[in-house]
Amino acid sequence: MASSSVPGLVEPEYAGATPGRSLGDILPAVAAALGVPVGFHETSLVLPPAPAYVVMLVDGLGHELLAEHRVQAPYLHSLLGQEPATCGVPSTTATSLTSLGTALTPGQHGLVGFTSRVPESGALLNSLFWDQPVDPLEWQPHRTAFSRLEEAGVHTTVVSKREFAESGLTRAGQRGARYVGADDVAERIAGAVAGAAQRPSVTYVYEGDLDWHGHRAGVDSQRWRAQLRDIDEDVQELRDELPDEVRLLVVADHGMVDSTVESRLDIDELPQLRDGMTLLGGEARFRHVYCHTGAVDDVAETWRETLAGRATVLTRDEAIERGWFGKVDSRVRPRLGDVVVAAHDEWALMSSRDFAYEMTLIGLHGSLTPREMHIPILVG
Repeated sequence: MASSSVPGLVEPEYAGATPGRSLGDILPAVAAALGVPVGFHETSLVLPPAPAYVVMLVDGLGHELLAEHRVQAPYLHSLLGQEPATCGVPSTTATSLTSLGTALTPGQHGLVGFTSRVPESGALLNSLFWDQPVDPLEWQPHRTAFSRLEEAGVHTTVVSKREFAESGLTRAGQRGARYVGADDVAERIAGAVAGAAQRPSVTYVYEGDLDWHGHRAGVDSQRWRAQLRDIDEDVQELRDELPDEVRLLVVADHGMVDSTVESRLDIDELPQLRDGMTLLGGEARFRHVYCHTGAVDDVAETWRETLAGRATVLTRDEAIERGWFGKVDSRVRPRLGDVVVAAHDEWALMSSRDFAYEMTLIGLHGSLTPREMHIPILVG
């Protein structure tokens, strides 16, 4: 299991010198289980052979969270057997979904956070809402894993909400697969069963409601637990509807921690943190700090001194050297903060000026704590 030289943090297990065990290894492992040579990288994740796989991603269902909620999720909990994998850095949805869909590291596919700088314009791109005039196929030009599977003769299907069908995030990370719009449980199950009827096939199903409730009510809430209970029943129903020979693989994109009022720090109440900064990106648990020319070292030192014990502060080069983003393409480097800041424990690095909406949220993610980084590998 991955660890870090920083106590309390977990670093990603990307494929590299050793076979990986991260979200970017899911589809390569599935291809191996299908027995189809696609040419993906080696992975240490081994899955049972099958003629078809349904891969269901439950947004926000970290390994630790599932392990702690056997009562609410008896079926999913019964599938806990394998060691967890890791998501990438930052531990956030846009980055993670693209890692799964491309089988690449964040430093390769280039969706390096909830928000990140567009180098050509200096604007901040929100990767979920795709709110800048950026072509997704230029922002993420690599072939997706779905495209590569299709070219190798594997039928690929994405089952998700209709509103996401033409989003920038979908086009960046999931192009090449047939898209099936599904806005409720019945439609998701029907879409998954239809996709799995083809051989060989990979059908990807996205479930986003748990993360939605976690952000607004927190993972330590009855509302979140009730949603987990519903999802557990839905997954079991999906398993029952699939033919026995089809494998169901349940994973997540990240976990989540609850932020209390006492563990929140407003950057805008500490004016020294704005010195030398041109733009603030990322999210409350993982910040990209973009700096004036020549100000990087001073900004990094100021953030380290101010946030001592509450966050790990690295320059871009230090974070790349540590392997946080995996291999980093030259076009992606300027999208990363000149300084990156990963929150410890339950700390949240808020900005009442730039990200006021985040201050209304309770559950957060993005950093490298075990509760955020570890994701379950559940085979049913």
